[in-house]
Amino acid sequence: MHVVVGAGPVGTAVARLLLDRGEQVKLVTRRGSGPEHPALTKVAADASDPAALSAIADGASTLLSCGGPPYPQWIPDWPKLGTSLIAAAEKTGALLVTTGNLYPYGAPDGPMREQDPDRPNSTKGEVRAKVWAEALAAHRAGRIRTAEVRGSDYLGAGAVSFFTVGVLPGVLEGRRVAVPADIDAAHSWTAVDDVARTLIAVADDENAWGRTWLVPTAPPVSIRDLAADAARMVGLPAARVTEMPAAVLWLGGLFNPQAKEIRELQYQFREPFVVDSTQAEEAFGLRPTPTEDALQATIEAARGGN
Repeated sequence: MHVVVGAGPVGTAVARLLLDRGEQVKLVTRRGSGPEHPALTKVAADASDPAALSAIADGASTLLSCGGPPYPQWIPDWPKLGTSLIAAAEKTGALLVTTGNLYPYGAPDGPMREQDPDRPNSTKGEVRAKVWAEALAAHRAGRIRTAEVRGSDYLGAGAVSFFTVGVLPGVLEGRRVAVPADIDAAHSWTAVDDVARTLIAVADDENAWGRTWLVPTAPPVSIRDLAADAARMVGLPAARVTEMPAAVLWLGGLFNPQAKEIRELQYQFREPFVVDSTQAEEAFGLRPTPTEDALQATIEAARGGN
C-alpha cells in the first residue's frame, strides 16, 4: 500500500499511475479531495500532524510527498510538514520519497546536475534545502529510508508554474504580456507526468535511495519560444510577449503579494536556467516528454479539455 500526500497535478498523476498497476493507494489532503477512482482511498487529514500521518501510513510500503503548503506559507509551514513526514516514515518504516525543486541549488553557473551542492540564495530555497538535509540525515543515521526528486518549472495538465500562471493565460486571450524575465534565456520545463514517473521509479529501486534525482527534462526552451508555440497551437497570431524591467516587479511587490513572492527568485528567469537530467534518464530508462506535448496538455487542461 502507498500513501500519497497531496492531490495537485503531481500527486494525482502518481496516484493514477500506481492504481493503473493494481496498487493500493491512500491519497491524503486536508479536505479529502482527489480524482475519482473506485480503488482510491481518499483521506482528509493534516499531513503536518505526525500522529495523524503516522496512523494513515501504518502498513504502507511507501510515503510519497507530492504536496506542500501554499506558496506564501512555505517559510513557517514546510519545516512542520517535513518533520511530520520524517516522523511518519520512522514510525511506520515506509520509504519516504519527496517531490522537491531546484531552489536549494541557488543561482546556477551552468546546467544543474545531481552532484551540485545545495547553495540556496533565497529564503524559500533555504527552507527546502533544510527539509531535505534533515531527511537525508535521518536516512544516513538509519532511522528512515528516503530520496528526493527535483524538477524545474512544470508543464502539463493542471501544472502551476511561472509560465502557466503568469504568461499562458494572456497568450491564450491574445493579450500583450509583460514578463519579469529575460524572455530569450534558455529555460528548462519539466512535464508533470515525468515527475510522477520518476518518483515511482526511484521508489522501486533501492539503489536510488539516499540521494536526490533530477526529473528527466526536455531541452530548454525560452519563454518567447514557448509562448509562440502556445499561440500557434490554438491558432492565434504571434504571441505578444515583452520583458518587464526588474524595477517594475520590485515596485509591484509593494502592493501585490504574488509579485513580492517571486522577487527573490528572479535569478531563475534573468539568466539561463537549465537541467541536465542525464543521470536519471540512464538510471531508470526514462525519456522526457517532449515540451510540445507537455504544453499541449497544459493548454487543453486550461481550456477545460481535461
